[in-house]
Amino acid sequence: MPKTSAATPPLLRRVNAGKLLGVLSNAGVMTGTGLIEATGLTRATVHAVCNDLIEMGWVVELDPVRDDTTVGRPSRRFEFNSQAGHVLGIDVGAAKTTVLVANLRGETKAKTVRSFAGVEAPADRTEVVNEAVAEAMTTADVTDTDVIAAGVGVAAPVDRTGNILADDEFWRRFDSGLTARLSKVHGWPALLENDANLAVLGEHWRGQGREADDLVVLLAGERFGSGLMDSGRLLHGSRGGAGEMVYLKLVEGVGDTHGIARIARERGAEAVADPAVETVLRDLAGTDPVTAELVFTAAAEGDAVAEEILEDIACRTARVVATLGILFNPELVVIGGAVAEAAQSLLPSIEKQLPTHTSTPPRVAASTLGDTIVAVGAVRHALDLTLTARRF
Repeated sequence: MPKTSAATPPLLRRVNAGKLLGVLSNAGVMTGTGLIEATGLTRATVHAVCNDLIEMGWVVELDPVRDDTTVGRPSRRFEFNSQAGHVLGIDVGAAKTTVLVANLRGETKAKTVRSFAGVEAPADRTEVVNEAVAEAMTTADVTDTDVIAAGVGVAAPVDRTGNILADDEFWRRFDSGLTARLSKVHGWPALLENDANLAVLGEHWRGQGREADDLVVLLAGERFGSGLMDSGRLLHGSRGGAGEMVYLKLVEGVGDTHGIARIARERGAEAVADPAVETVLRDLAGTDPVTAELVFTAAAEGDAVAEEILEDIACRTARVVATLGILFNPELVVIGGAVAEAAQSLLPSIEKQLPTHTSTPPRVAASTLGDTIVAVGAVRHALDLTLTARRF
């Protein structure tokens, strides 16, 4: 029988510190008695660990509350110090990068967006990300010594050890040594993760999925990608490929991974280019390229061509959501990304069609996190590392 080693006092202290921080970071002021009830730890352990955390700056002790009914010594009162450090959430997309700086409660202190327009080389893209990081930190008045960790999202499968599955030309664009470069320059750890996985973390934490532990987030902009959560647990797969949507090439009525924004833009441009087609898109675009936003605007104004395009997109998206309902049986599928707000208008048609494709249709919602959905999830990812026992 293999030998097992007893937990050492330092390990127990780290575990107990993680428990207390997990409770305090999600609560307001708590007494020692409240922490005992929430963690199951003894009074002596709670007070000893809180003393350690106070000394380290992670927890502050507030003055006791006294009144005429108090008998004996009043309870000690503790509060999580959300200013003890900061984390970064970094979304490295195909067209732009978004950086959030947040305190340890996940409250955003600064946001920066930089475009990758005209930037192709991986090293140059990394430099754009680094410039966005520096700008966001300056705006938040945060230095490298204030940052504990950063979460970084990329549009490629990432395994549990943080390595990109570079089996696809599009995915290889993100295999640039970014996290190693950030850690070397700034001195804090940068944690790489798939963008859709971070999106589902963000949605479960701060979005439409807060009450759903069986959740899928469908990023639906230029390409479809999905993040999967089962019983509150993020699914990766053996090589990080869980939730990848290449299988859509085999699905009748879909045929590829092109997302809502791409289909709307391309179909809209085809209509405008055909002089025989009557559509207000031509006037809305003028001399500029047709965008997905213009197609949604034209449909809202009653343009028949734009309405037909969006109905086709709704049919296509319903098939995509149905496959997720069949394969993973989530309670809720949230459509996220830059198209989420506009996609709200597609939901009635999608929900109407779902029961014709699957006997387990999920609820469908549009994300309210906008273009920060991945960066918010990256903040959550960094906080998960920060608030575990690994720091103690």
